[in-house]
Amino acid sequence: MAYFWLTGLLSAFLDNAPTYLVFFQLAGGDAAALMGKLSATLAAISMGAVYMGALSYIGNVPNFMVYAIANERGVKMPSFFGYMLRSCAALLPVLGLLTFLSVGAP
Repeated sequence: MAYFWLTGLLSAFLDNAPTYLVFFQLAGGDAAALMGKLSATLAAISMGAVYMGALSYIGNVPNFMVYAIANERGVKMPSFFGYMLRSCAALLPVLGLLTFLSVGAP
């Protein structure tokens, strides 16, 4: 659960690939072990990096591209913090439910 949330929160403000690599190395960096007995850790790192990149414009490059194209064409887009407020309101309950279903109740 910690790998999922820590990877995800960092991924919200950095690109997904470097964040994934940092936590992959933090978890030991041994691909064979992470694909074997530690596969749940690798899944948590992967899901956190991908799913939570959508929490901000800068966490996922396509988010920023859509923002730039829409602004260029005159479509009013939310500010950085406005987007984060909306995305957190929509995604954090879903990510919390995913955590609950994957790990189980504390």
